[in-house]
Amino acid sequence: MKIIKKEEKLYPKSLLKIYNPPEKLYILGDEKILNDFSIAIVGSRNPSRYGIETAKALAYNLAKYNVNVVSGMAKGIDTSAHIGTIMGKGKTIAVLGSGFNHIYPKENIELLKKIIATGGAVITEYKEDTIPNKENFPKRNRIISALSKGVVVVEAAKRSGSLITAEIALEEGKEVFAVPGNINSKTSKGTNGLIKDGAKLIENVRDILEEYT
Repeated sequence: MKIIKKEEKLYPKSLLKIYNPPEKLYILGDEKILNDFSIAIVGSRNPSRYGIETAKALAYNLAKYNVNVVSGMAKGIDTSAHIGTIMGKGKTIAVLGSGFNHIYPKENIELLKKIIATGGAVITEYKEDTIPNKENFPKRNRIISALSKGVVVVEAAKRSGSLITAEIALEEGKEVFAVPGNINSKTSKGTNGLIKDGAKLIENVRDILEEYT
């Protein structure tokens, strides 16, 4: 594990631009990729099969364009985004809401190892013994947004932590993208709402990348 303090050169430049940047980052993996071009993919912890496959496909194709994918290593869409990136032989960054002695969820410990083994990074602002308290996760979303040029929300209910990440990204003047979903699905209420409010509707990775070319 490496520790990078806010005043050190390796500290991600994008984090210095946000309100209340972490004083320290605890890092497993390659800290250099934290300054590379990245897109966040976030969403529901209880996604549909459509959401899972869409998150994987978007991450896979971003990897093919050498774009890093940032997410929170939670169940559901986050996990699918990390897996899709690895399948595409890309690099992915996981931002945790706990310390490294309390990986959450526990079933993603193997995923954490794969992220590191494939050149990615797992980071947290929390000390090793910090447990995954509920209030940590909305707070860590500011880091997910800060490390990313844009945020993709794949599936999200009306009250979802993913929407917090999208709101933070908008406040920072970043692009927010949303995957349209079934109007009868609870996990599409948040994403469809984002589109109504002006987020860019996306169907494929080209819809994302054209905003940066």
